[in-house]
Amino acid sequence: MHELTHTEAIELVGRYEAAQEIPDQMRADVRMLGSLLGEVLRESGSPGLFDDVERLRLAAIRARTDASPDAFDAATAIAESFTIERAHEVARAFTAYFHLVNLVEEHQRVRVVREKDGSPDSEEAADSIDAAFARLSGEIGRDAAIERLQSLRFHPVFTAHPTEARRRAVSSSIRRLADLIEEHDEHLRVGTDTSRVERRMVEEIDTLWRTAPLRPEKPAPTDEVRSVMAIFDETLYTVVPQVYRRIDDTLQGEAAGAHAPLVKPFVRVGSWVGGDRDGNPFVTASVTRKAAGIAAEHILLGLERTTQRIGRTLTLDAATTPPSDELRALWRGLKAADEEAANEIAKRSPDEPHRRIMLMLARKIEATRTRNADLAYADPADFLTDLYIVQNSLVAAGAARQAYGHLQQLIWQVETYGFHLAELEVRQHSAVHKKVLAELDSGAEPSDLTEEVLDVFRTVAHLQERYGPRAAGRYIVSFTQAAQDLANVHRLARYAVGEHGTPPVLDVIPLFETFADLQAAPQILSEVVTFPEFAARLEATDRHLEVMLGYSDSSKDVGPVAANLALYEAQALIAEWARTEGIELTLFHGRGGALGRGGGPANSAILAQPPHSVDGRFKLTEQGEVIFARYGDPDIAQRHIDQVAAAVLLASAPSIEKRNSDAAGRFAEVAATMDAASRERFFSLVKAPGFAPWFAQVTPMEEIGLLALGSRPARRGLSVESLEDLRAIPWVFAWTQARINLAGWFGLGTALEAVGDAEVLADAYTQWPLFRTMIDNVAMSLAKADIRIAERYLGLGDRDDLAELVLGEMELTRSWIVRLTGGDHVLSDKPVLQRAVELRSPYVDALSLLQLRALRALREASAADAPADPDQQRLLLLSVSGVAAGLQNTG
Repeated sequence: MHELTHTEAIELVGRYEAAQEIPDQMRADVRMLGSLLGEVLRESGSPGLFDDVERLRLAAIRARTDASPDAFDAATAIAESFTIERAHEVARAFTAYFHLVNLVEEHQRVRVVREKDGSPDSEEAADSIDAAFARLSGEIGRDAAIERLQSLRFHPVFTAHPTEARRRAVSSSIRRLADLIEEHDEHLRVGTDTSRVERRMVEEIDTLWRTAPLRPEKPAPTDEVRSVMAIFDETLYTVVPQVYRRIDDTLQGEAAGAHAPLVKPFVRVGSWVGGDRDGNPFVTASVTRKAAGIAAEHILLGLERTTQRIGRTLTLDAATTPPSDELRALWRGLKAADEEAANEIAKRSPDEPHRRIMLMLARKIEATRTRNADLAYADPADFLTDLYIVQNSLVAAGAARQAYGHLQQLIWQVETYGFHLAELEVRQHSAVHKKVLAELDSGAEPSDLTEEVLDVFRTVAHLQERYGPRAAGRYIVSFTQAAQDLANVHRLARYAVGEHGTPPVLDVIPLFETFADLQAAPQILSEVVTFPEFAARLEATDRHLEVMLGYSDSSKDVGPVAANLALYEAQALIAEWARTEGIELTLFHGRGGALGRGGGPANSAILAQPPHSVDGRFKLTEQGEVIFARYGDPDIAQRHIDQVAAAVLLASAPSIEKRNSDAAGRFAEVAATMDAASRERFFSLVKAPGFAPWFAQVTPMEEIGLLALGSRPARRGLSVESLEDLRAIPWVFAWTQARINLAGWFGLGTALEAVGDAEVLADAYTQWPLFRTMIDNVAMSLAKADIRIAERYLGLGDRDDLAELVLGEMELTRSWIVRLTGGDHVLSDKPVLQRAVELRSPYVDALSLLQLRALRALREASAADAPADPDQQRLLLLSVSGVAAGLQNTG
């Protein structure tokens, strides 16, 4: 095909952008940052780099607008023509572009949230907690709705699953750019010169370009802890109390801030980072202790500074705001313990009793952080007691606004985060427990593994004593297949502390992951609650029990359709069992960011759950790139928490529960047909002879292990002859990189075809929330797939039968999705999502072509028994990082 002239190139890009209907401000931002990146490539790249990037970019856009093989072949030829050094640079350039586009899109989301904030007619208002409360009040009455709101619980658990492909240095550079875009917007608003801020943007983009995109080595677990702490420092610490404040403002109206809040803190943060040792030999008891220490340091430092800041501003004179007797008594106690500091503070604040107390409390928090036993708090409950004395004294003196202002937000922070910030959860595989117990029961000399397992329980006991009982204590058993797997944890705890010791307080949580385990869950739970340790813990917690469900392994086990249906059925049966037993159930959803791991919008998934399976409590894993996407920006984090809380509150509304129950009954036959057909289709692929090595051949599954994403290995020690022990994350990641996304959709087309009745399926899409959520998630998955590129990856193998099976199912699924959702393409009914995907697609295509080139070279070397070319390996890894940034979901 002929080379485009400059005019033709501009027209081509203009037409493509216009087709995406990009908002004017967003288009301007993309063009500005793209232009600045071009400037950097000209200045800092090797000679001719910018021109080569433009050639491939335009060819990829042309291939998107021209469906002919010639256009796609032309783009492929350009990618193949580069020297390996130039290919490295081009891959890095496209990856940098994705980081900039992602940043612009996030900024646009923030812009929209701010513009529509508070508008009762906006889309944001429709799924806010304000709207959910109003609807629930209309169904059950305001008092009952307040009661449910006050018992609400949202419990995100941050995990270290290795799916965040960006280096922390890259993330930091992007955050600095985000601040500069804000500043640029402000200059445009007030009409001042933007040249200075644009110069700083060029400097930052140049830094981004010069920063190595790949980690030189895998991060240690403590590095992963610090990455998550950045989210806490930058957003969560301040955002969560702001969410509470906003809800209370809605509930109380003009009285807000002058009366005790109606809202109770409902967010609890958990963490597996430094606690999840399932298959990760680098997470030891020592690491767990360090992880807890790092988190505690962050929260205590935050509480210390906040307490100090409030103290400095609480300059209320004793004449206008007299202290209560309890406050005077508290002062005497604080002065007796720390007389020198008390005298100094009293000298600076002679007639400001509330200010003096707060400054002394800040010293006590400092002492807690630095482990000064003479002054430290023993427990966050003691700190809360002191804060309530200050608050009550202010109220009694008529200073209600000071009592329920910043001081109330501090109280909310302590109630939410304690002295531990995030409850550190331990996870271990049931097989490890069996192996260690067999050794202990035999009386043999304990092995290193046994000593390490026992030391975990001693560490949990230490953390509970050091930071309070909420700091640790949830112990998750992977691959729970029998009640004894859970009882084994208590036996190990007893071994760890000895016959006369006191074991830590443990909430042992089963994790049901495979299809068979999900089906057996109710029977296992019925048995385990009869065990003495479980019965005692139920009694101590007012019969509260937590059960975790694994989305990723069940999907890899039987395919995404059957897994979704099995998870729904398991939740319904477990919830019904819990109601019969009088147990307050919390289902813990092991959802990933990718659609093949149960990802997708959390709020729509919550509203599709079975009756009584939510009941105002929702716990889920947040991992990898999802953590930064949902919590990295304060406005987006506040919006996300608001959305999820709204869905959790609304899920137990009588109308929602009736809708879901009726739909499950009405479409039971459809579900059964889909289940059987999809599973048979899935098995025809994954159980085909030679599937596992073929999968490793046609995707970069093996090479993903070379990418320093996270501390945990990608496999539990398998060969490519078996998928049994392959973690679900690389299973999903590999299919995503190949632009096939098979883990998110395979089998659905066959399932819908088996039902066959388009009218029934259209009705199900309208009336059955579980089905609608499944279809919408698959639409997103297919939108990010590309059949032309998929064909090239599948062509790397020598199994035309398997390749045709995959491509045929992809086309069948796509055609059914379009029939059900309307329009000409998947996501036609969701223009904002479609825009987000299409905006990136040509650039992802370009990186995929570079990745294919590298993968083909590596496969040819392997076939010839030649060593892998490190330059080709590097190109592949650079492209993996770039495709992950472009698609915005990995594993």
